[in-house]
Amino acid sequence: MRARTGTTAHATAAAATGRRRRRIGIAAAALLSTAGALAATTTPAQAYSPNPTVSAYYRDTDSCPCSGGTLTDPFDNTYFAYDAGGYAVKLELNQGGSFVGKVEFHPNDEKLWVYDTKNDGDTFYVQVSYTSGGTGHNLGTYSAPGTDAVMDYVTKDFDIPEGAYVDISVYDDAGLTDYIGGARGTGAAIA
Repeated sequence: MRARTGTTAHATAAAATGRRRRRIGIAAAALLSTAGALAATTTPAQAYSPNPTVSAYYRDTDSCPCSGGTLTDPFDNTYFAYDAGGYAVKLELNQGGSFVGKVEFHPNDEKLWVYDTKNDGDTFYVQVSYTSGGTGHNLGTYSAPGTDAVMDYVTKDFDIPEGAYVDISVYDDAGLTDYIGGARGTGAAIA
């Protein structure tokens, strides 16, 4: 039997420890890679089941300022300012008799307001686009921030050409596959 030359028991143990560490590192990398792949393919959870009902309230802003009536709600009510040629919309979301959110488009200054009015850990997503000169323009998808407050909201200020049709679509998921309701097409708002 040949004897090893130039090695000691200490060097052999160090080499074995190095191999173990490499194997642990490779295993950890594989585990993280698998977890990342699973997270990337997981679809967002549905916020509501069943979906909330959506009620749409429109106002011709030629005859505004407008408030009261169907624009009244338990949170901050809705007020639309005068805007010649504009058409405002308020969408109320209710589930099981509970007010869970609202979306407003104000033609004056082309502002979108998205409110989450129930601190239940759920949310909804609002996609906004407009059509002008025969061309569609996607303005993005928005949702209210999820904080511990009873009511969260986000406001977006757009630069939309006067007279453009503004489509608002409300979805139950970030992937925009579960449509809840909206104001679009012949029921669109007008900037």
